[in-house]
Amino acid sequence: MILFLTSSPTGPLDQSYRVEALDYKNHFVENLKHYWKDHSRCCLIAANQKSYQKNDEMCDFFKNVFFKEDFSLETMDLYDYRYPLSKEKLLNYDVILLAGGHVPTQNRYFKEIDLKEKIKDFQGIVIGISAGSMNCAHTVYVQPEESGESLDPNFKRWILGLNLTKQNILPHYQMVKDYCLDGKKLFEEITYPDSIHHCFLVLEDGSYLLSVNNQETVYGKSYLLQDGKLEILCHENEKCKI
Repeated sequence: MILFLTSSPTGPLDQSYRVEALDYKNHFVENLKHYWKDHSRCCLIAANQKSYQKNDEMCDFFKNVFFKEDFSLETMDLYDYRYPLSKEKLLNYDVILLAGGHVPTQNRYFKEIDLKEKIKDFQGIVIGISAGSMNCAHTVYVQPEESGESLDPNFKRWILGLNLTKQNILPHYQMVKDYCLDGKKLFEEITYPDSIHHCFLVLEDGSYLLSVNNQETVYGKSYLLQDGKLEILCHENEKCKI
């Protein structure tokens, strides 16, 4: 299995620089093409299983993105509540995209369809996008995102994921580092305390984790947050083993 666990593969969410299709920063497109097969069969597994219109739009978007970048593509299928996904179907694909969205919502859907069991023998490329990357961890850290989540005593910040990596990824750092949620700073007052006895891989858009045969390399500007301390891991146009 080849993992590309991204923050955003199609450019920064804050639009700090322009990207036409896929983001070429940090050799992302070059590395992806290296592992991409001709006539690849691809599928997108949704983050919100009921957001049919949004899911259709996202599937069409990535289909067009891959065509624009001259990736050889035979099919681009979508899975949400409308389309049941068997293990046999899943293992017949060459590329699986795990969509971005709300981490707990996606995690519940993954559990409903038993994705952890179905994907464990997959031998192709998995591309995680934001929440999709976060849910690839063995134990997922759910960084509070929506109003009220950081105050809710029943909100679970640690949930079981797909067990494809041991890294806990936090995406979009350049955009969310100064966010406030529920009257508190998202990182300094919420996430830093949660990092005690834990380590988070913090990615800016344009950076990503590449895992080949369980050998993990981080490309691009990234940080490690551990025991309340944030330290630079990689600079732009660098790569680091992790």
